[in-house]
Amino acid sequence: MSLAVQIRQHGGPEELHVVDVTVGEPGPGEVRIRHHAVGLNFIDVYHRTGLYPLTMPAGIGMEGAGVIEAVGEGVTHLKVGDRAAYASNPPGAYCEVRVMPAKCVCKLPDAISFETGAAMMLKGLTAQYLLKKTLPVEGLQPGDHVLFHAAAGGVGLIACQWAKALGLQLIGTAGSDAKCQLALANGAAHAINYSTEDFAARVKEITGGKGVKVVYDSVGKDTWDKSLECLRPFGLMASFGNASGPVAPFAPGSLGAKGSLYVTRQTLFTHIATREATQAMADDLFKVVETGQVKIHIEQRYALRDVQQAHRDLEARKTTGSTILTLS
Repeated sequence: MSLAVQIRQHGGPEELHVVDVTVGEPGPGEVRIRHHAVGLNFIDVYHRTGLYPLTMPAGIGMEGAGVIEAVGEGVTHLKVGDRAAYASNPPGAYCEVRVMPAKCVCKLPDAISFETGAAMMLKGLTAQYLLKKTLPVEGLQPGDHVLFHAAAGGVGLIACQWAKALGLQLIGTAGSDAKCQLALANGAAHAINYSTEDFAARVKEITGGKGVKVVYDSVGKDTWDKSLECLRPFGLMASFGNASGPVAPFAPGSLGAKGSLYVTRQTLFTHIATREATQAMADDLFKVVETGQVKIHIEQRYALRDVQQAHRDLEARKTTGSTILTLS
């Protein structure tokens, strides 16, 4: 038996129930992992509310770290006793033990703790594909300006540090002065408090009127229109989340009027669709963490049984950096 969080219908944090579940043996291509820590992400809120619908009853949670207990037929990259971490479908990481596909589970280097592994896989791999693969048509070179919304969040703080390591001038936005200071302390070249400033006007001021080559936006509805104003001609609007709600339909012709802009909607799970791609991206993430270029800031810890409060705090924008659920 294992403790696990389930939802029986879409709704608020009160729909998160801690229950006992039976965990079986892994089938072909699967592993059984005993978690030491589990990551909390905004995609978990989307699953809970039904923005990304699930079939009920459903597990929830997309990343974790722990020890491999059993390995199914055909799995060769992992063995019993290996330290491991993952960001992976299907949802179900909020638990003590689970059986899951092995494809996206990676061996965790000894130098990286279970808590750090659980806090960084989904967020770190997201930052990796954004900064390394989701690029404007003209590419990114050292010295280029990029705009990154929610820069004090879990993905944002990793992106601030990684962008600095790549020589980029990251302009971060956040909802308070304290969060702006956090982004600056983690490598952002500039930080804008969108609660008190017009971020589009400030971006134009910072870039001498040119705008940025790319906007990385996980906020969605509230930042979309002004983000388009921040782009230089041929710039890229890279949407990867909807924290404020989904973006409203818009006329493609408006992109031409604003400078022949590009728009893309990215998801991590397209990028980690194969074992080889997952491992290559994870190796890149492990390297920048092991070398100290990127530090994973775990600012909040909640016991698994306190998962409802964790979701309330996440949605209320009370969290910074990464958040984990602990298992003891």
